Amino acid sequence: MSLVLIWGANKPVVRIARMAGQFAKPRSSPTEVVNGKEIPSFRGDILNSFDPADRTPNPERLISAYFHSATTLNYVRAQLASGVADLHNPLDWGLGHVRDRALQARYQHIVASISDSLRFMRTVGADTAGQLQTVDLFTSHEGLLLEYEQCLTRRLRHPANYVSPPASADGKGWYNTSAHFLWIGDRTRQLDGAHVEYFRGLENPIGIKVGPSMKGDELVTLLDIVNPRKEVGKVTLITRYGEDKVEKMLGPHIEAVKGSGHVVVWQCDPMHGLVVLSLSLHRHISSTTNGIRIDYG
Repeated sequence: MSLVLIWGANKPVVRIARMAGQFAKPRSSPTEVVNGKEIPSFRGDILNSFDPADRTPNPERLISAYFHSATTLNYVRAQLASGVADLHNPLDWGLGHVRDRALQARYQHIVASISDSLRFMRTVGADTAGQLQTVDLFTSHEGLLLEYEQCLTRRLRHPANYVSPPASADGKGWYNTSAHFLWIGDRTRQLDGAHVEYFRGLENPIGIKVGPSMKGDELVTLLDIVNPRKEVGKVTLITRYGEDKVEKMLGPHIEAVKGSGHVVVWQCDPMHGLVVLSLSLHRHISSTTNGIRIDYG
């Protein structure tokens, strides 16, 4: 998918996979009614079971979630190291899950064009870049369960390409090591809440879900809290309004952020099949701002 986006848009793509997360599920209520009986809500495999008879939180599940996340990441690293993303082997990329013959034909045309370009680069001796053999893949999940995230937060030295003025004299900062990119959910973005307090201390790039209940001034205040130095690109605003609300709410939110002096990344939530919303978001952003980064989950 990222290759098709790069080829079609002629723009670099940051590959962020919503994977190897904490297996936690946000719920609006601590309890639910099943078969006429009120029981604790299912809060994700990291805490309890989907089975109504096993809803008591179990701390052993924290360890199990970490094991599965680490195993998944080790598998991904092995695949990337073995050349699964090598541009020299485009015919190995399959679209077996796509049954639309017209779409498959368009994809094969893109692959053929890339192959021709690589063949030309090899002929003129320009096919030496390591970027053609692998890709950078970053991981992401919602930082919902703070007990889990805090245990994986470390005070580390800033990377060599760190561009923001360090907040401490020792050149170190607090980094969440459970993922490269974490986000605050629409249920946990309270200005005086524990999640915002935790996120404001992280050096990681972070995301904030922006839903229909978010007010413009509240959004600006939230940005001031989590990004007081107004680092460019540190915050990604992940919009999830719903098709019937995006036309009314997205424009004012963009104007409020622009007026605050914050420079953020605007991203449509790609995990819920919001095709119409994606088109509306692209239309709004194209007319109100000069740049957009394409991420996918």
